[in-house]
Amino acid sequence: RLPEVAVASPVVAVEASLPARRETLDILGVDVFRAMAINPGLVGAPSGARASRLDPLDPSAVFLSPAALAWLHLKPGEMLHVRAGSGGLSLRVAGTLPVTSAGLRLGVMDIGAAQWRFGTLGRLQRIDLRLRSGVDVAAFREKVAALLPPGVVAVTPEDTRHLLSNLSLAYRVNLNVLALVALFTGAFLVFSGQSLSVLSRRAQFALLRALGVTRRGLLRLIVTESLVLGVAGAALGVLLGALLAAAVLRYGGGDLGGGYFPGVQPTLRLGVPAALSFFALGVAAAVLGGTVPAWEVSSASPAAALKAGDDGDAATRMRTVWPALALVAAGVALTGAGPVDGLPLFAYLSIALLLTGTVLWIPHLARWVFRMLPRPHRAVPFLATAQLAGAPRRMAIGLAGVVVSFGLMAAMAIMVSSFRGSFEAWLDTVLPAQLYLRAAGGGTTGYFSDEERRALAALPGIENIEFMRTDQLTLNPRLPPVALIVRPIDPRHPEKRLALLGATVDPATGPPPVWVSEAMVDLYGMRVGAHIELPLAGQRRAFTVAGVWRDYARQFGAIVMSTSDARRFTGGLRATEAALWLAPHTTVAQAARAIRERLQGAGRIEFESAGDMRAASVRIFDRSFAVTYLLEGVAIVIGVFGVAVSFGAQALARAREFGMLRHIGVTRAQVGLVLAIEGALLGLLGVVMGLVLGWGVALILVTIVNPQSFHWTMSMHTPWGLLGAAALALLAAASLTAVISGRRVMSGEVVRAVREDW
Repeated sequence: RLPEVAVASPVVAVEASLPARRETLDILGVDVFRAMAINPGLVGAPSGARASRLDPLDPSAVFLSPAALAWLHLKPGEMLHVRAGSGGLSLRVAGTLPVTSAGLRLGVMDIGAAQWRFGTLGRLQRIDLRLRSGVDVAAFREKVAALLPPGVVAVTPEDTRHLLSNLSLAYRVNLNVLALVALFTGAFLVFSGQSLSVLSRRAQFALLRALGVTRRGLLRLIVTESLVLGVAGAALGVLLGALLAAAVLRYGGGDLGGGYFPGVQPTLRLGVPAALSFFALGVAAAVLGGTVPAWEVSSASPAAALKAGDDGDAATRMRTVWPALALVAAGVALTGAGPVDGLPLFAYLSIALLLTGTVLWIPHLARWVFRMLPRPHRAVPFLATAQLAGAPRRMAIGLAGVVVSFGLMAAMAIMVSSFRGSFEAWLDTVLPAQLYLRAAGGGTTGYFSDEERRALAALPGIENIEFMRTDQLTLNPRLPPVALIVRPIDPRHPEKRLALLGATVDPATGPPPVWVSEAMVDLYGMRVGAHIELPLAGQRRAFTVAGVWRDYARQFGAIVMSTSDARRFTGGLRATEAALWLAPHTTVAQAARAIRERLQGAGRIEFESAGDMRAASVRIFDRSFAVTYLLEGVAIVIGVFGVAVSFGAQALARAREFGMLRHIGVTRAQVGLVLAIEGALLGLLGVVMGLVLGWGVALILVTIVNPQSFHWTMSMHTPWGLLGAAALALLAAASLTAVISGRRVMSGEVVRAVREDW
């Protein structure tokens, strides 16, 4: 009736439960005559052998989007089977929807049929409004908000887009940060390779300078090498990245199993601007990695560089440790900063400063450690320790690669292990029963009838049974809905059903209790003991926050309310889940068989033991962190490559040294042993420093990044077995690559190695 409204289109929205599927199908019930004036994409086009112009009004017809048809393997004219209440419902696929989103899985049917078939008579989930020309949307929104009951909000399409973006914002930002970490380690590998390549060719570059090549020309030469490497590597990287992304989307989904985009099959979209941006980042990383050594070698004196045995100081010209310590101190200070728009940007900056400060500190630490090493009396270990003590700056290049790669690997391993350990402990608390039943694999259209509930409670072998339901509440239109979990709970001992954190209160004299997840504290400021109001059945009801519990299943908040309070305020409970505690000597298989034999319609019930649910949850967890596991392996590979590049270039630069050692009687085996000891000592120091760095970064990830990004906490857990195995592998790789690099150089004649000294 409002004069500003041109058309009002009512909508019934349900998440239809599908037989033998955990995923659901969104079905909208629309008034076709109203929807045509606002969103023609929701008006189906009849097709098939039985097509009729009246199909949009047929109470047994449904129109599916192309993505839904492909996902369900259906064609127009075939039947779609869904769960409705305690029974099933078969709908004829009458045609397709002209939706514009290629990956959207959606069904549309007549609004009256949807209310009738899914038991929502008299209820609407949405009303779409098209305003008259010239109406101020913001002013009308304020006007209409005063007319709406509690729990109903007025939103614009921009709000909806913002809401959908928020669903995966933290997840996307964390993946982008992991991508930048990979780019950082790649740039560092280029830096290591270029630095040591320049060191090995220092005399050649000095000769070019002596022959007339200018400093600027030499600088351009070396930077051009990095540019060529960067262009080739970035081109291959974009191509391989697109192929990997396509495979991940096909087999893992757009959320890697995170559950952010149910009902959507994503497709790869790599536009030209995005591809060029990725390409430019790769090229920039390579060029920056080669600029520092290019600047160093172009600044060197040609006369000094031409001297035999002069390896220069191209690795770094840092003469003081204070800049490194200042960066580390700044990184530590930033850990106390809060999030920015819900994102831990300062925490990420803190990690970047810690990494940079550690890299700058490595030459100073290496010098101190290697010079403090005792000098053995035996010739071979003496030569190894003397070499490390005499050239710490050159060794620092390879050492930095080990520290960064192992540190990042250790940080990710500790973070994932901490999350996984806390997640498994949480599952032990929230899955106390032996057997769980679901009226349907998911969605809101299936539930246990009163008759089914009484029949289940009366079955032999069942010691106790609890029925539950999860609904959604909109507390802030710019945030995703909050989960309202209704279940039996003892206010005196809520810890039996919830993973409580901190103190609790007993609201014996105040409003009835509810228990909120950690996200409710961060997003809505709900504290233990506070009185809050929740919109239930169109009215605001007062409750007391009796405690805070840990919830790893719902990132944007959950509220637990006792069944008795929910019935008192809403008038009923359509339970969708049941938890069964079995009598002694009754197995899960026996209980499931008894339910199937004695309960009519049991074929539509989903059975899961606590062990199966735990295994499935851990499997989804591992799937969600598959990218992290992959990057851990990449970090180790980068570390090994860094060591190989480092010792390969050093071996070339030390060819005269090896030749002189051979001249004075040192055997090839002894030289190889010297290199093996050098590689092991260098790798050992890198592993120790990397472990310290990784533990510090993991501490930031666990205690700052995760709470600020996903609004949950966890306990630190260090996977010593994994880290020990990775450390041993890195030490072995360091020693082996050092030996292989040295043997390749020593394969030539001993005389040629020292001819430049004649």
